[in-house]
Amino acid sequence: MKHFLIVFLSACLLLSCTSKNTKIEKQQNKDTLKLTYAQGFAVKYFVSYKEVIVYSPWIKGTEYARYYLVNDANIKIPTDGTKVQIPLKTLAATSVTHFEFLSLLKELQTVTAVCSPEIIYNTEINKRVGKGKIADLGNAFNINVEKTLQLKPNAVMMSGYNQNDPYAVRVSQAGIPVIFNNEWMETSLLARAEWIKFVATFYNKEKLADSIFQAVDKRYNEIKAKATAVKIKPTIMAGSNFRGTWYMPSGRNYMGKLFADAGANYYYANNSTAGSLPLNVETVLENFSKTDVWLNCNFKSLDDLLKADPKHAYFHPVKLKQVYNFNKRLLPSTANDFWESAVARPDLLLSDVIAILHPEILPEYHFVYSEKLK
Repeated sequence: MKHFLIVFLSACLLLSCTSKNTKIEKQQNKDTLKLTYAQGFAVKYFVSYKEVIVYSPWIKGTEYARYYLVNDANIKIPTDGTKVQIPLKTLAATSVTHFEFLSLLKELQTVTAVCSPEIIYNTEINKRVGKGKIADLGNAFNINVEKTLQLKPNAVMMSGYNQNDPYAVRVSQAGIPVIFNNEWMETSLLARAEWIKFVATFYNKEKLADSIFQAVDKRYNEIKAKATAVKIKPTIMAGSNFRGTWYMPSGRNYMGKLFADAGANYYYANNSTAGSLPLNVETVLENFSKTDVWLNCNFKSLDDLLKADPKHAYFHPVKLKQVYNFNKRLLPSTANDFWESAVARPDLLLSDVIAILHPEILPEYHFVYSEKLK
C-alpha cells in the first residue's frame, strides 16, 4: 500500500509539473509579429512554438482558426489549435492569390497541388503542372478530397469561404492541416499584401517577408502622396455590366480605396458598404455618364464594349476613348495576373492607375496590369 501511494503521488506530481510547465510556456510570450495594416491574423512567439490565429471574416472579434507551428513534431502544444510542422516541404495551394507570396519568399517549389490550373498565370507553376509535377485537385469550391489524401501534403492552404467547409473538415480529420489564408477579406490593398507575413511564418521566413513588405509599403505610400496632393482629380467609373447588373466597389472596398489613393474623384467614395455594389444600368448612367475615365472595364476593345450593350456609347469615357481594363497580363486560358501577383504588389497596381489619371506624375510609365481599350 505504501509503495502504491508513493507511485500515485509521484504520478500526480509529474502531471502537476507538466500542466504547470505548459501553462508557464504559454505565458512566456517572447514577441508578437508586427502588423501595420492586416487585421485578419496575428502571430505570437513562444519558447517552443509559434501561435498563429486567423480571425473570422464574418463575426468580428472571433477566431476562425488557430495553429501551433513547431520545428519538431515531438513538441507538445496546447489542445486548442492545430499542430503544423514547419518549415513546410510540400503544400497544396488552392487559390491563385497564394502564388506571388510564395514566389517572393522563394518557396514555389513546395507547391505539389493546385486547383483549376487553367486560371493560373504563374509561369513556374504552369510548367510544373505541364510536366505532371503538380497535381490538379479540381475546382476550389469542389476540391478532390481523395486525391488530396493520396498526395499527403504537409498542409493545404485555402481561402475560408464559409464557416463549415466539408472539404476542410475531411482533410483535417485525416491529419493534414488546413491553413486558411483569408487575405481577400481585408479592406485595403496594403492589408492584403501584408499577408505575405502570414505565409512566411510557415516557412520561418518572417524577416524576409518583413523586408519585402516594407519595400512595397514604402513605394506605395510615396506614390500615393504625390497623387493625393494633386488639385484636379478626374472623375471615374469602374467595373462592367454583367447580365444587367453592374458591380462597382464601395468606398470601403479595397478597390474603392485604391481609387482614393490614386487621386480619383469617385461617386461612391464615401459609401461604407462592404464589398461591391450591385447596380442597374440606369443608375450607372445617371451617376457616371459624364465621368472622365472608365477603369477596370472587363472588355478587350471598344467595339466589343459597344456590341455587348449599345448603351455603353452614352458614357463620356467611351467618347473620349478613356477606357481601361486590367487585362494586360491575360493568357488565352483566361488566367489573369491581376488576380495573382497584384495581391502582393499593390504598389504596381497603384502606379498603373496613377499613370492613367495623372500621367504627369509618372511620365513614360509602362503599364503592368492595365491596358487602354482601342
